[in-house]
Amino acid sequence: MTQDIAPTRDTIEQLLKDDDKVKLAAVDVDGLLRGKVMNKTKFLQILDEGFGIGKQEEQKDASHMSLIAFYSIFFVKGFCSAIYSWDIQDKTYSTPVEFSGADCQFPDMTAHVDLSTFRRIPWESNIAFFLLTISHPETHQPFYACPRVCLKQATDDLAELGYKALSGVEFEFFCFKENATSVVEKGHTNLAPLTVGMCGYSLLRPAQNQEFYDHAFDWLKQFRVELESWHTETGPGVFEAAIGYTEAAEAADRATLFKTSMKQIALKHGFLASFMAKPYQSMPGCSGHMHFSLKNKDGKNAFAIWDDADKSHIPNMSKTMVAFLAGVLRALPSILAILAPTINSYKRLVENYWAPVTVSWGIESRLSAVRVIVASKNSSRLEMRVSGADINPHLAMAAVLKAGCWGIKTGQTLPVDAMDGSQATHGERLARTLQEATDAMEAKNSVAREVLGDDFVNHFCKTRRHEWHLWQMAVTNYELERYLELV
Repeated sequence: MTQDIAPTRDTIEQLLKDDDKVKLAAVDVDGLLRGKVMNKTKFLQILDEGFGIGKQEEQKDASHMSLIAFYSIFFVKGFCSAIYSWDIQDKTYSTPVEFSGADCQFPDMTAHVDLSTFRRIPWESNIAFFLLTISHPETHQPFYACPRVCLKQATDDLAELGYKALSGVEFEFFCFKENATSVVEKGHTNLAPLTVGMCGYSLLRPAQNQEFYDHAFDWLKQFRVELESWHTETGPGVFEAAIGYTEAAEAADRATLFKTSMKQIALKHGFLASFMAKPYQSMPGCSGHMHFSLKNKDGKNAFAIWDDADKSHIPNMSKTMVAFLAGVLRALPSILAILAPTINSYKRLVENYWAPVTVSWGIESRLSAVRVIVASKNSSRLEMRVSGADINPHLAMAAVLKAGCWGIKTGQTLPVDAMDGSQATHGERLARTLQEATDAMEAKNSVAREVLGDDFVNHFCKTRRHEWHLWQMAVTNYELERYLELV
């Protein structure tokens, strides 16, 4: 989509002059977009009414003023707080989070319309679309569990140190010749893959679904979620897409929009796209690798060496890059529950399946938790390889950036040496289950608490305890097949 006019309150009516409705969405803790379609007249009315409320709140709190200014000051009521008190399948948390329990009245949240996120959805008749950011309904402060708020805090922390955070995400995902109804009818088993065989980087497999392959690339570009590359991966019906590298806040928006968009585009072409971390026991899982770098005040890559003052004890890595990496590695065990947020995530993080399992790093190493890329000054960056396709991109980026910022501010040192060849140094083994990862995050003096804050950690850990509780209660096909007849 070509957009020559910047979206502001003064220009939005002109941009929407031929529309009669808009679509709005907020991001929940699991990374799902929760939204609605709204009449344009009502939308414009809310913008005007919200502006006045915003001005009152600006005078009360400087930190809130910063968020309001960033998100254009426009408020929308009508998003029930239930979106932060229920899980991925709309089941109220069994753990005591805010806005849940027998006494909760489930008030509306306050949603800020971020006009800068304006885009049109090509596969939905070009309907206008906006992302929202959530404030607490009582305190009117940025809501600690809102993923866009968490990432904004992370980029602000780095900005105070003189850095601009950049990021990009690569997603792998399986596609099936199924839909939501057929999957249920089949009991989520024996699903038909979109294509067969282990055909990574194939020029034949896309031709079997050429219309989908072309539409995905072209429509996403029109939707301002431009892809850098797009190809098949090794496995039946697997694709990988690298989303354009940009400032972290925009990168996370694009990554979150990509997942929902790809599901919708797949449905348009008669099949189902899945970002589950590991659908097949006998195959590698689906990654959600994230790349990171920082720009300094001069606009140069802060991870590169520009003069002698930048040099660290490691060739081609700046002092800033080493400290950032050290912070990430030392935080990794306690932020793992964000990078691997589901029960299924840990089926991917096992030996011999192209996924890291220890606190480790290496130069150009695809076997380590963090890959260091120093091919050139401008391209120097870190790749977080622990994260899977099931991440919430905003929270995952926030966790890594806050850990890296902490590393820089406190002068952290690397906990392990670089991997040598194919052998990892003896870094800490990462948690094997969501329960273990949640325990590490929830610990009293965890790095996660230091960098993400108690309010967020307490809430997020309760949501993961809920996931684990449901898993403990579940009777699986494995148990039936193993024990039903013979035990």
